[in-house]
Amino acid sequence: MNPVTRQRRIWAGLLAALLMALGLQTTTSAAGDARPAAAEAAEQVLTWTAGDSISAYTSAPATAVAGPATIVFENSAATGNTTGMPHTLTFVTSDPEFNNDVQLNILANPGDAQGGRHTAEVTLTAGRYFYHCTIPGHGEMQGILTVTEGGGEDTTAPQATAKVTGTQNAEGQYVGSASVSVEATDAGSGVDRIEYAVGAGGAWQPYTAPVVIDQVGTHTVRYRALDKAGNVSADRSVGFTVVPPPTDDTTPPETSATVDGQRNADGHYIDMATVTVTASDTGSGVNTIEYAVGADGAWQAYTGPVMVHRTGTHTVRYRATDKAGNAAAAKSVEFTVVAAPPQDTTPPVTGVTVGGVRNSDGAYVGNATVTVSATDGHGGSGVAVIEYSLDGGPYLAHTAPVVVDRAGRHTVAYRASDKAGNTSAALTVSFTVVAGGGVPAPNCPEHDERLTVIVGTVDSGVPNRVTNNRCRIGELIEDERQWTSQALFLKHVTGVLDGLRKEGVIDRRERTAINQAARQSGIGTPGQTDGYRTILDGSAASFAKWAHVGGGSFALNPDGSITSGTSRGGLGMLWFPERTYGDFSLKLQWRDDAPGTGNANSGVFVRFPQVHDHPEESRPEWVAIKYGHEVQVFDSPTGDMYKTGSVYGFDRVGLAGAGVTQKGTWNDYEIRVVDQHYSVYRNGVLINEFDNTGGQDFAPPRSDDPGTDGRRFASGYIGLQVHGTSDVVSYRDVRIKDL
Repeated sequence: MNPVTRQRRIWAGLLAALLMALGLQTTTSAAGDARPAAAEAAEQVLTWTAGDSISAYTSAPATAVAGPATIVFENSAATGNTTGMPHTLTFVTSDPEFNNDVQLNILANPGDAQGGRHTAEVTLTAGRYFYHCTIPGHGEMQGILTVTEGGGEDTTAPQATAKVTGTQNAEGQYVGSASVSVEATDAGSGVDRIEYAVGAGGAWQPYTAPVVIDQVGTHTVRYRALDKAGNVSADRSVGFTVVPPPTDDTTPPETSATVDGQRNADGHYIDMATVTVTASDTGSGVNTIEYAVGADGAWQAYTGPVMVHRTGTHTVRYRATDKAGNAAAAKSVEFTVVAAPPQDTTPPVTGVTVGGVRNSDGAYVGNATVTVSATDGHGGSGVAVIEYSLDGGPYLAHTAPVVVDRAGRHTVAYRASDKAGNTSAALTVSFTVVAGGGVPAPNCPEHDERLTVIVGTVDSGVPNRVTNNRCRIGELIEDERQWTSQALFLKHVTGVLDGLRKEGVIDRRERTAINQAARQSGIGTPGQTDGYRTILDGSAASFAKWAHVGGGSFALNPDGSITSGTSRGGLGMLWFPERTYGDFSLKLQWRDDAPGTGNANSGVFVRFPQVHDHPEESRPEWVAIKYGHEVQVFDSPTGDMYKTGSVYGFDRVGLAGAGVTQKGTWNDYEIRVVDQHYSVYRNGVLINEFDNTGGQDFAPPRSDDPGTDGRRFASGYIGLQVHGTSDVVSYRDVRIKDL
């Protein structure tokens, strides 16, 4: 071996070791076997580049030839990256529509050891490869690489043939039904797919099995084939006639129609009405359904609900025939469509007053009363709700003046929403409350700023007022403390209430209400002795205590679980605004309900600050991402590098370490946080430990993430992530305990 070759192999070995340390498998053969990254560079070089955009690669190849290839991925200043943002080039292997024999996942950024330029040796096979970027938020960076067989460009289209089978009568007509089978061959790049269409104007559909036609009448089925080089065969067709089997059916089908849509007070449909027609026949079976719009409208084949958008009064007629030729009499439905009223896009106007006795310094003595008002202007939809937040706490409904009676500096933020969903920008008012001089903060057993006394999850309805020792009633109840029996807890509550009754803080009725709430809370009973407080128990009342920000949504299921991603997409978060947590143990159950063969992507956010009106982030759903920690939920073997149990962006866990349960199976999850030490348990097994002492997996840190420079908090809120429409994940039984 000459010295030059030896030196090349040494450098190639070092490069392979570095890429393995990054968790990036860069090279495979057509059979999926790993090949050394030090292999001789193939003559075929395919180059991808990336820059500042998170919606598209700067450049990417569209075609390639089957065989060895050198993949080049560059994300550097030279390719237009001026922000230091990382990107990946990842080949998808979980979609059956595309080739899955190349495992490629390259992370590149301008600040890495290669200056953002990486190479990998692969072996490509004929077909199509789907590639994309796995960095969250960069999902639009994707494309398809089409690979053809070597030996010259394939320009010859496939050959397609079709055959009609079924029972025929003496005239050659098919009795009851006909089955159309289509085949195709291609000597070049190979057949990619076969398509068919029913009728002259029918849409092309993928052919996966023989097409069965059982509608009585004369039919034409068109067909064609496409190869992997993109060549399309000429459209061909077969024609035939289907007749009904012998029958004595003389009864026409039964028909009905319904009209649906949003209606106004007059019963008219706003913007659109949808007409759904149904027909049934117990004899030979329904053959055709037809509809016509208006008294003189032409009859058309009914293939799905009919949507009528034009304003005015409309009549939709409908009828049906069965396979014996019996025709039902035409029926009709009538309705009126009106235009939607002008949309209200203007938020309410808010105002605030602060009242109370003030000293010479302008401070309020004893307490200050804050009153918020709102108006929605002429022609608006009307004020729906007024909200306020005291000293950075959660937003609460403002239904009566807010009395602030703790000594110290306070800030009240306030806003209002109208019935059209417009929310005013939050404004603030600040003031100081004193009590005969500087009074130190009260030494209360717990912290509870809620408006009413809530024991466990049971609301007594009694105002959570400040007592004579300046602690609120709820703070003296100590419902978050670990109690070994309910009798011991109730004895404690009775002692507290007797003292408050004697001091005149509560009356007899209020004492009874709080005592009853304590008994109903179940605190101290078997199953409650571990000190955990249930904050999502499956009831509508429990779910209503959570708030959603950003895109997507969670829905409450009849079994008490909540499910995300089933209605609308986008990145968002469901969070628990009632209080913050410092050192804690959080327990919950989650289940991967993603459709098909995909895996759900979600996460549990912890220790993030108040999401609304953050001074450095205008999107509330990103406050948790940037200033808290996300404990990942993601069991996919491909895609994002951070799997279940990872602390996203900081500490990676592989699927081998986390373990994987079958999709649709509930998983127990426990997240324990003490000081800055994080422990993550899955189904009782410790799968990750992380010390928040600085540093991230990304190098350099993400430009939009403050990292661990002092802004990762020692306490904060709890949240559950909505990642997207297809990332369907369910949660239930969320419990938390202060440590």
